[in-house]
Amino acid sequence: MTDAVAARERRAGVGDVLLDVRDLRTYFHVMDGTVKAVDGVTFSIRRGGRLALVGESGCGKSVTALSIMRLIDIPPGEFAGGQILFDGKDLLKLKDREIRKVRGGEIAMIFQEPMTSLNPVMSVGDQIIEAVLLHQSVDRKGAQAIAGQALADVGVADPKRRLKQYPHELSGGMRQRIMIAMALSCNPKLIIADEPTTALDVTIQRQILELIKSIQERTEAALLLITHDLGVVAETVDDVAVMYAGRVVETGTVEEVLLEPRHPYTRGLLESIPSQGKRGQRLSAIKGTVPNPFRMPPGCRFEPRCPYGWEACVEAEPELIAVGADRLARCWLHDPRYRDRRTAYESSRLGETS
Repeated sequence: MTDAVAARERRAGVGDVLLDVRDLRTYFHVMDGTVKAVDGVTFSIRRGGRLALVGESGCGKSVTALSIMRLIDIPPGEFAGGQILFDGKDLLKLKDREIRKVRGGEIAMIFQEPMTSLNPVMSVGDQIIEAVLLHQSVDRKGAQAIAGQALADVGVADPKRRLKQYPHELSGGMRQRIMIAMALSCNPKLIIADEPTTALDVTIQRQILELIKSIQERTEAALLLITHDLGVVAETVDDVAVMYAGRVVETGTVEEVLLEPRHPYTRGLLESIPSQGKRGQRLSAIKGTVPNPFRMPPGCRFEPRCPYGWEACVEAEPELIAVGADRLARCWLHDPRYRDRRTAYESSRLGETS
């Protein structure tokens, strides 16, 4: 039994697992070759739990979310391996008509930019009503009542008037509230929020995040938050999975990952965040760039940018290694053979080499 499987089973003992992603591989075959956008990703979310998938742009976060929703275009996309177990069902094995019942009904997704997700020629009311009619056994009058209540639940004033409006008549923050209302109108078991505040100003960002968190707590739905912002993570979720170049490199609770990062990439992310204590100081940056997706390093994918790397990192990539009861890190520093190097790493200050 691998460390990743053992950690997942231990967490399952804390509460029922709703979503269990196992060794997911989503590839894209294009003219220049094959891009392994998601390459062996494993994580799980308990019923009512909140997990953030974190990493810089291009690491595979959004493709992971779209894979769960089965919204990958095939071709050029391909589910090359793994399982997505949702409530005991493998979503990758469901027929199209079966996945349509799950998508929007049991799993709802809030996208980055609502203007590209909402239909510009339909009123927002008709769009919410259409989703309700598809997934709930109600007539149009009942669906309209549910739509109005959904808008009220997300803090939209005068919902009857808003139901008649079109997306272009609404502000960015209001459109995102409409998307959240649509997602919640069918009482999903899992909400996926993919960078839900990217296009909004700072004040509205905070309102939307607090809204998502409060609604998730009230409805007891599970939440998968996709983000690159570790500041958002600290206030919104309980658990974190950090991704780099298509792989999960570290998992743990928010407190564990943010206070004691066990992977050098996570350390680099944390060191690059502005904070009150760093006022006047130059922010640290992770050197180098993300590897070319067509030419991944043969060993650890972070090795070319890692200040702690050595020969073992060049020769082979480690599996996820247990670094605590339920914590995992994909780094040779945690292999028992390299205890001296790990000691030097843990004794060094954040972002510094030993």
